[in-house]
Amino acid sequence: MILAPVRPGHEAELRRLLASMNDGPGRLNPKNALVPFHRFGMLHVARLLLIDDKTVGDIRVYGMAPRTYPLALTLLGDVDGDGDAFLDELARVAPQGLKTIFGHCEVFTPETDLVAWMKTHSVPSAATYVNWRGRTVQQVREEAALHDALEQHVQSGAPALKGLPPQRIHAALRQRIDADVAAGRLTLSAERPTPLGWTLRNLLHLVGVPLLFLLLSPLLLVAAVVALVPLRRLEKTDPELCDRCDPAVAADLAVIEDHDVSNQFSAMGSLKPGVLRLATTVLALVAIDYAARHVYKRGALARVRTILFARWVFLNDRQRVLFISNYDGSLESYMDDFINKVGFGLNVVFSNGIGYPRTEWLIKKGCGDERKFKEYLRRHQMPTQVWYKAYPGLTAVDLDRNSRIRKGLESSSLTDAEAREWVALL
Repeated sequence: MILAPVRPGHEAELRRLLASMNDGPGRLNPKNALVPFHRFGMLHVARLLLIDDKTVGDIRVYGMAPRTYPLALTLLGDVDGDGDAFLDELARVAPQGLKTIFGHCEVFTPETDLVAWMKTHSVPSAATYVNWRGRTVQQVREEAALHDALEQHVQSGAPALKGLPPQRIHAALRQRIDADVAAGRLTLSAERPTPLGWTLRNLLHLVGVPLLFLLLSPLLLVAAVVALVPLRRLEKTDPELCDRCDPAVAADLAVIEDHDVSNQFSAMGSLKPGVLRLATTVLALVAIDYAARHVYKRGALARVRTILFARWVFLNDRQRVLFISNYDGSLESYMDDFINKVGFGLNVVFSNGIGYPRTEWLIKKGCGDERKFKEYLRRHQMPTQVWYKAYPGLTAVDLDRNSRIRKGLESSSLTDAEAREWVALL
């Protein structure tokens, strides 16, 4: 994530520039002249977003004067491999386009070292979620091509396959795919080894975080007990700001959604004042990041299977939080998934934001009031100016199915039950 303030007086031209990258609202031209996203083989999803928070005035309900934050531009990408390597590739593939865009940001001139500037303006995430850790863009595309090839073989060879037992169907299709690979019509690359350094860091994180919490548990337990009463007192008195979203704003947001099976979501909000709310948010995001990295790393965040990538980012000395996600389906179904499947987790994090529907003991109520929760989200949502997805038309469920198809195809011997299950995927 790269973040930089926009130069005063440059907003209108920057908005025009970003709009020129699209074929229409919400429809990026991946071959646009500024940043040809289709040329980046390691990039899953990306967006260019103007952070223009319309809710900064909400702090007035606590008797505090709103702070002024400059309009900011952010470029976000979820990539395979090393983030710095991707920045190098960005600068190599689209130097002029990026300089044209970043030229509207402060502290950027034509002579600025592009890579160094991007690294200087990089912002870490407090928590990140990846639907399937280790699945690369190359793997997604190759397995999608495999699925299409198998469907063609099934259709063209239907008479010969009809009536065969599942194991024979599997063997016949495997033979045809082997021929496709040998002829160069299909590529199924071997999985690349995970870098040793990443494996060691991940193992250290896996063991180190719970060990740290264990060592600090006496202090944390005392702090939790001491904080419960004032936290509950705050919950009873915190103002709710869940008025219905302006229809014109909702219409502007809707026009950039549902152009593919997946959508983007960008939202910004300010934390409620006080150390207690900040500490609660920090601990909650540490827990989410740990769970997403080590527990929910194979196709689902708890029971939600529709999220491709998500991240939570602290901004402005941890006074505000930016939430970014890429998900399948409509916004309505996305919000329903959260309410019905992970409502308690949603409450623990978002209830620390100004105006959130009131909770009880952090986990109860809150998003349980569906109307208030959905209006709250819409109030904080920002339009995403440019959004890219490397594999349009494919959902997270599709990616999982295609990987299962490949795994089954590469098995030289399947039981009758396994073969039957494999054939049912086609």
